[in-house]
Amino acid sequence: MREFVFALEYESGANPVADVLAEYPAASIRSLSCHVTEDSLWRVDHAEGPPEALEALEDAYKTADFFADCLVKDDCGAECEVQVLDRSSDTLVVYTYWDRTDICTSVPHIALEYLGEGLLFETYREGRRYRWRIVLGSDAPIHEFFDALGEEVGECAGIEMLRLTELGPEHNRIDPDNDRPLPSEQQAALQSAVEYGYYETPRRIDLSELAERLDVPRSTLSYRLRRAEASLATAFVTDERSVETHTAEL
Repeated sequence: MREFVFALEYESGANPVADVLAEYPAASIRSLSCHVTEDSLWRVDHAEGPPEALEALEDAYKTADFFADCLVKDDCGAECEVQVLDRSSDTLVVYTYWDRTDICTSVPHIALEYLGEGLLFETYREGRRYRWRIVLGSDAPIHEFFDALGEEVGECAGIEMLRLTELGPEHNRIDPDNDRPLPSEQQAALQSAVEYGYYETPRRIDLSELAERLDVPRSTLSYRLRRAEASLATAFVTDERSVETHTAEL
């Protein structure tokens, strides 16, 4: 088995969910499940963020002429079902079902066509970036799939291949979040925090003062720093384990 990780980067106006996430940087969406047949697609997504972002996301999901995963920019005529399964002040769980039409297409449908059945999908969305992780057979034609996906995506989004690795006990696992640099917003927040002395002991500036200097809400800045810190910490621990494993094998 192998895992294939890639990302789409939507242009403004090309995807309503991406537009909402770009407007609310503190919000994100991860898939809890995603399933596909030749004629349909259904999934459950878990969104996190401030109340106003979740309200906007719910509206985007429920828009009648849009399905969250369709790569067709305009209305493709698909029959969609959207149901909110859970809602709190900072989380939203949404079920979506889509009956495909002749002009509709999506990442899972293209994957099914080129890679076959038995695929496992995992997704994460933040800003205009939509990261996909597919677990598939070792002999699946990855490059044919990726070329076909690029043609279908067209001008609505950029596409980037991130990683293709074998899965198994003999291979070290790396968290998908660590296969790319930090998002630009997190990089900027982290750099400013260092420059203004937020990480010094004692601190030269507190979080509220830093947020005011950067002209961003305190909650947004806190979220960006926590995400950046988590990514860096995970990468550090992963690297340490890799060194230990390599040393033990010598």
